[in-house]
Amino acid sequence: MAELRLGPLLRYVDDSSATVWVEASRPCAAEVRGADGSGGEARTFQVAGHHYALVPVTGLTPGTTTPYEVLLDGTRVWPLPDDRFPPSVIRTRAENDPVRLAFGSCRWAAPPADEADPVGPDALDTLAARIAGDPGAERPDVLVLLGDQVYADETSKATRRWLAARRDLSEPPGNEVADYEEYTRLYYESWLDPEVRWLLSTVPSCMIFDDHDVIDDWNTSAAWLADMRATPWWRERLLSGLMSYWVHQHLGNLSPAELAADPLYAAVRDTPDGTDELRSFACRADADPASVRWSYRRDFGRVRLLMVDTRAARVLDEEARAMLHPGEARWLREQALEGRGSYDHLLIGTSLPWLLPHLVHDAEAWNAALCRGERGERWARFGEDLRRRADLEHWAAFPPSFDALAALIAEAGSGEGAPATVCVLSGDVHHAYVAEPTWPDGTGPDARVLQLTCSPVHNAIHMAIRLGFRFGWSGAGRWLGRRFAGHGACPQPPVDWRRTGGPWFGNQLMTLTLRGRSARLRLEQAREQSGGAARLRTVAESQLTR
Repeated sequence: MAELRLGPLLRYVDDSSATVWVEASRPCAAEVRGADGSGGEARTFQVAGHHYALVPVTGLTPGTTTPYEVLLDGTRVWPLPDDRFPPSVIRTRAENDPVRLAFGSCRWAAPPADEADPVGPDALDTLAARIAGDPGAERPDVLVLLGDQVYADETSKATRRWLAARRDLSEPPGNEVADYEEYTRLYYESWLDPEVRWLLSTVPSCMIFDDHDVIDDWNTSAAWLADMRATPWWRERLLSGLMSYWVHQHLGNLSPAELAADPLYAAVRDTPDGTDELRSFACRADADPASVRWSYRRDFGRVRLLMVDTRAARVLDEEARAMLHPGEARWLREQALEGRGSYDHLLIGTSLPWLLPHLVHDAEAWNAALCRGERGERWARFGEDLRRRADLEHWAAFPPSFDALAALIAEAGSGEGAPATVCVLSGDVHHAYVAEPTWPDGTGPDARVLQLTCSPVHNAIHMAIRLGFRFGWSGAGRWLGRRFAGHGACPQPPVDWRRTGGPWFGNQLMTLTLRGRSARLRLEQAREQSGGAARLRTVAESQLTR
């Protein structure tokens, strides 16, 4: 009998359809049955000995909440027997409903319930407990996870024990993951957490990778990539990372129509074992990043979300360095400008913040100039070493891309049909803040533009991070940054910006509530309470629209 190994994850949801992702223990027919007669069925496909299905659910009614169950070969496997959580549901929006979008990044898997948590309560666990414990509690319409869903290079004690039983950890890559099977261990550890498993079964999710989904500072520079490609274990790690991301995260980002038109998805499902097809795809993606698009668009009524790949889509040549290769940049522009007037809010999801503390921005722009050779060969070597040690690889480290995004935001937010807000949603930097740009030359948009950064969901926040980012936002930090920029002869960026909220440090989530042309932001942190329980506490809330 087939058993449910992982999931269900509720992924794509629109007003009448949805997709539900599962992993089964053997080949089978996976079925989703809604209490209102909606449902769907799909055969599992096989990758590296694992059996997955993405079940399309049709027949849903707009503006309804529908409990559902999952069956494998006709046997009910979800909800679990004696489950302490409420039934998993699929909620569809009615036409004028608000959109509540919760987002964050950087989540270490929480330890088992009987172990102390060294980094404090998990924001996703705490959100799940709140929703499960109070049927009337406000819940997100979608959960946007902006990278580092799993940590291939920072494994837990339990995972290291599992790895040690499988291979010799004295051989590279040591206690980091090495292949596809070891990636599946990371997803089991993260998504079988009872609270998170239930949360992902009942709140739709959008995901994009960041560096730790593969390795810290993935694709920092051409020199970095050359060094990694000379490492014996790197190729298997990268291919396994891309393959497991496609299976566990990317497929669920796509709509049923996009899935139906995807030749790779068809090829993997049409063969008894899709491993070779998927591995060939990953090889092509490694050899030519422009051959694949991980970015995608989701529309929620009059809210447009563009999730942008800022890791695999980079151009690393120092003379043509770009955060997005030309095809990806064209895609982003087309999606942002298409049908202006048809959306009230434009959200650009990029794992890496566009607007950083001023000191960090100027240091990254200066470092890019050094690595480009603006101060000579010796400074270039110093710059490359510094770039890797200090993680200087955000939008500011790709100055033409930073400027191009500023210009696109100004264009998308201006003129007839301009949205009320353009918000850049980011994570990565292990603190939360709100920053607002201005265009000194008077070409700024009509929309209100905001950088909304929220990280981590569940991770360490070292004192050095707290002190460093506080100083980075300070006046003294800004003065020091301009000295760096002057040494590199860096031009002034096309926008100035100020921090209007934060910095906040903790395990946290931001929630945007978008109703018509109104936008409201709330930041909540997971805080331990007396007796060991945790709850989400609101630490900041503000109305964003003028």
